[in-house]
Amino acid sequence: MENKQLKRGSGAHDEKEFYGESIDKLRKAAEHIRYLINEGYDIKGASVFVGNHFLLSERQRLALVRSISPDEKLYLRREKECAADELVGKTVYIDGFNTIITLEIALCRSLLLRCMDGTIRDLAGLRGTYRLINETQKSVEIIAGMLEQLKIKKAVFYLDAPVSNSGRLKSLIENIWENHNTKLDVNVINDVDKTLQEKECVITSDAIILDKCKSWFNLISLCIEKTEAVPVKVW
Repeated sequence: MENKQLKRGSGAHDEKEFYGESIDKLRKAAEHIRYLINEGYDIKGASVFVGNHFLLSERQRLALVRSISPDEKLYLRREKECAADELVGKTVYIDGFNTIITLEIALCRSLLLRCMDGTIRDLAGLRGTYRLINETQKSVEIIAGMLEQLKIKKAVFYLDAPVSNSGRLKSLIENIWENHNTKLDVNVINDVDKTLQEKECVITSDAIILDKCKSWFNLISLCIEKTEAVPVKVW
């Protein structure tokens, strides 16, 4: 595994843009965006309009887009969310990069967002390039330990084939799993999102997958509690 010190998910101006007085401005902007999307406006268009009014940075606008959802989608996601006791003896289907990267960011103490639908999201952005960092192994260990604690029968990971180092991450997951009782299957495939959209007991924070999958479980939020990270609430 690469031993490079890389602070995953950090932004040069996060301390200024997401803490202190900036939070009040973000939350006021969030109220405007939430009103507009509940009236049927597209969230990206609403974020541009409101972001221009409040003079928000691109990173602040992205944080609002990822944190806020219209009431209709919030209701549907809550209806499909599984409780922990419903997963005993079940198979879960994991959005590998989405889940692992969020935990890496938590361990790096970079910016995380507590979103309206109860998920924890980041601002990292994958864009086809991924490197294993010092926090990768610990992230996978946290996931494995939590699934074992929840008495999950089997974990099926899906990793995006076009993303660099997906094969190396697959090998790391398999090596770590040798010390755990939960069954494992790691798949490197081309269309992770489409595959997960047809599954139940899905583990992801990806909004599109959450809207289309049959059911989901908020494992990431549980795992974040093991890292001592404190997600920021911008709404």
